[in-house]
Amino acid sequence: MTTAYISHSDCLLHNMGPEHPESPVRLQAIRKVLERTGLMEQLDCLTAVPVTDEQIRLAHATLHQKKLEMKVPEQGVVYTDDDTALCPDSLHAASLAAGGVILATNRVLSGKAENAFCAVRPPGHHAEFNTPMGFCFYNNVAIGACHALLHDGIERVAVLDFDVHHCNGTVDIFKDRPEVLVCSTFQHPYYPERYVEIDRPNIVNCPIPAHSEPEVFRQAILERWIPALEAHQPDMIFISAGFDAHKEDPMADLNLDEEDYRWVTQQIMQIAERFSQKRIVSVLEGGYNPVSLAFSVQAHVETLAGLSD
Repeated sequence: MTTAYISHSDCLLHNMGPEHPESPVRLQAIRKVLERTGLMEQLDCLTAVPVTDEQIRLAHATLHQKKLEMKVPEQGVVYTDDDTALCPDSLHAASLAAGGVILATNRVLSGKAENAFCAVRPPGHHAEFNTPMGFCFYNNVAIGACHALLHDGIERVAVLDFDVHHCNGTVDIFKDRPEVLVCSTFQHPYYPERYVEIDRPNIVNCPIPAHSEPEVFRQAILERWIPALEAHQPDMIFISAGFDAHKEDPMADLNLDEEDYRWVTQQIMQIAERFSQKRIVSVLEGGYNPVSLAFSVQAHVETLAGLSD
């Protein structure tokens, strides 16, 4: 199988300050591990391209981008909320992050790759229809999913999110679009505490208490995600791949490790083989310990590429 790997060095230019956890070091650590293990040589490596204004509007309000552009500083950083800051290059990096997902989606839809992983930042799954938040400006995975739905043969998609934080932005964008199934595991109660109680047939929220063992996470996948996916039968699957539920991550209190990420990737691939012609686009979200992040991504990408034991 062919796995595409999409990234761009300019994603490193987004910098919210030396103490901010969503740091350029995250992508540098991932690349270093994938190169040192030889995994990078097994992938179809592509360079992300900018998203277009029209593509952003597939998932966001018409003025969402313009409002962000008006806040970009000439120097330093400007905060859009308590956690999220723009530097002069932030929207350029965000454009490449979303555009990278479009590129990955096209690559998979064309059959040139069976699946893809987008090593991009800033992340996206907290960005709502008209609101940037939680380190996120554009909802990368939602833009990719909307783009896929424009293509013949793609009538239903699924977005699967195993980040430790709930994908409030993705839920906000798709809550009234039944052709998109959104499944999310997340620590609760915890940030952002939005849309946790939403009642929609296409939204599968799986809150997990802090300090839970990995078995609780795996049970949620088997008992909640898999039946929902079997009922939805998606033509394509998108993954919001956050790795901050790792036991060594400083941002939360769940206890997953690399083998849990390998396992959940295998479960998703089995569904994709049954219903989605193996079409998967995975997009980096959280993960704030550079070491555990890099090795978790290695396990995830090895599995996507069919190189996992």
